[in-house]
Amino acid sequence: MNNSLNIPRLFTEMRRAQKKRHRDIALELGISEAELIAAHSGVMTDDDAISLRAVRLQARWPDLIKAVETLGKVMALTRNEACVHEKKGVYHHSSVNGQTGLVLAGDIDLRIFYQHWSSGFAVQEELADGTQRSLQFFDRSGVAIHKIFLQPESNLQAFDALIMAFADDHAAPLQIQAAEPRAEATLPDNFDNAAFSDAWRSLRDTHDFFSMLRQFKISRTLALREAGVDYAEQLDTAAASDVLLAAAQEQVPIMVFTGNAGMIQIHSGPVSKVLPTGPWINVLDASFNLHLRTDLIAEAWIVRKPTTDGLVCSLELFDAHGELICMLFGERKPGQAERCEWRGLLDQMRTEHLLCKA
Repeated sequence: MNNSLNIPRLFTEMRRAQKKRHRDIALELGISEAELIAAHSGVMTDDDAISLRAVRLQARWPDLIKAVETLGKVMALTRNEACVHEKKGVYHHSSVNGQTGLVLAGDIDLRIFYQHWSSGFAVQEELADGTQRSLQFFDRSGVAIHKIFLQPESNLQAFDALIMAFADDHAAPLQIQAAEPRAEATLPDNFDNAAFSDAWRSLRDTHDFFSMLRQFKISRTLALREAGVDYAEQLDTAAASDVLLAAAQEQVPIMVFTGNAGMIQIHSGPVSKVLPTGPWINVLDASFNLHLRTDLIAEAWIVRKPTTDGLVCSLELFDAHGELICMLFGERKPGQAERCEWRGLLDQMRTEHLLCKA
């Protein structure tokens, strides 16, 4: 980070004049978003020229997430380059097993991978409509993993108490690591397609899919190409918008999984207000918002996984690097068969958007 920059004042000027998001301002300043927030740690509170103040938090991530329940209703935000997932609710029932955490609160449904968490901050920013309070967590490259925004009904005293309990007054200077370059996905030299096909047919739970990929040392998109048309079919990317619009029109309850290396955030339930805006397709419901950049979707696949409850089908979206953007399923619980209306929606998408193989 260039220490000659007066980052807090520059940030405030750009934020007020251009209404830019934090990550875009950081990019323009040539720093990571975590460095942008860290530059506001310890800023004098009586300086009216500074709109944002931050407190570095201790890396006691599971304890911190458990304490978020005391805040009451908040908004959880998880994003990647192409998709932003926002969900309102309370962080009930958090748990941890090793480096993997869960929040299973109904409205707030998270799968957390703490080994990727590197820094966290309590943030207060003065906006035109009042003070915005949040907790923000970043990876080793300074990229946002997860953010938690207080709502008008949130408990402000609990937020102050959380800061006092978790503030890291002796934190070492933030160390940012360059992101590792993405390696091109290739099939292993000894890849056994017959064994892979048998393993796919033998799946008994959707969660077993990840261990199958690790077993065969194959990327997700290559796996879809090797699966065969019974289990994976590629659609044109317009299917992403159309399936959301159709789910809203027909009120088919869905599950939307969006994430990054450190977090997967899940919405379960119907969607109602779906609006295209430029390259974005947006869900703008009271407790769930989704913002999906359709121009960054490089591949869309219908994927069928055998389970003890029957086939479970999803629409899976990938960027140009083969990174998963989001997955859409029909809403279901373990032990339940897939909804017929969701299967019908995917059949409709297949009819309208299937890419013909040469």
